[in-house]
Amino acid sequence: MKLAVVGVTGLVGTEILEVMNEFNFEFDTFIPVASERSVGKKIKYREEEHTIVSMDEAIAMAPDIAVFSAGGSTSKEHAPRFAEVGTYVIDNSSAWRMDPNKKLIVPEINAEELSENDKIIANPNCSTIQMVVALAPLHKKYGIKRLVISTYQSFTGTGVKAVKQYETEKEGGSLNGESAYPHAIFANCLPHCDIFLENGYTKEEMKLVHETRKILGDQNIGITATAVRVPVFGGHSESINAELGNDFEINEVIDMMEKMEGLIVQDDISKNIYPMPLNAHKKNEVFVGRIRKDESNERTLNMWVVADNLRKGAATNAIQIAQYVKDKFLVTRHH
Repeated sequence: MKLAVVGVTGLVGTEILEVMNEFNFEFDTFIPVASERSVGKKIKYREEEHTIVSMDEAIAMAPDIAVFSAGGSTSKEHAPRFAEVGTYVIDNSSAWRMDPNKKLIVPEINAEELSENDKIIANPNCSTIQMVVALAPLHKKYGIKRLVISTYQSFTGTGVKAVKQYETEKEGGSLNGESAYPHAIFANCLPHCDIFLENGYTKEEMKLVHETRKILGDQNIGITATAVRVPVFGGHSESINAELGNDFEINEVIDMMEKMEGLIVQDDISKNIYPMPLNAHKKNEVFVGRIRKDESNERTLNMWVVADNLRKGAATNAIQIAQYVKDKFLVTRHH
């Protein structure tokens, strides 16, 4: 069993290694891949030193699984090359998510859609993943008609450059044009995640629309979003207003959420218990709380959903997919 991690030196790449270790993800050969700058450098994993290799070297080794976290253009170019040598590619970028021939997977919801022929598998956007984990049981039982979403997203989702910007601003230093955002992120909120599109929404806002419909398998859900970057380290938060197709009881909703795999209900307002990014940091689950009826609209409820964006929003979800692929399609191949 040969495993490649592409983009191994980045924020998500580093997190992938941590998650693999925690999950005791078993393999025989580890193939770390990074940009040309890093080729030949050493990386430590499970007390062993490994040499970072180039894309071509990795492809020549025909890994069983390659977890990609190296951006969209890299993925567009190289994922098909891995797929050609029989590798299952699990891709963290937005490159393949809306491709009608590629599956968009959150294992708790739709892993069983995967077949042995799905060589390129898309990992959804961080803000989408945590939301659909909370919404899937509701959609199954009541149907979701419309979602109004506001996000409070950690700057870590933008990558190393944004972390550097935050740290520099926090210490009062100067960035010399090396900023990830058009404005300060420290002590500020930016209603600007990714680039603006022609409709006035950002790419991140539209990802929430398109990816949610694809994962839940329903193109008729009305979805509108405002995505905001906040000076928070280690987790995205979302305020979600969900209009359902049928009537519900709040207790019934909470009960269903408590039974949902990968979802933890934290909802005891008498003790000030509700999800917060501070507590979600380095956790692999999604947290939901503040579950209450919307008194202004029938069959509608509000909830607050939090997860570590580098974990369930990226690395954890990718490794869960890898584990599924390994158990389902590779174990037989190797015996």
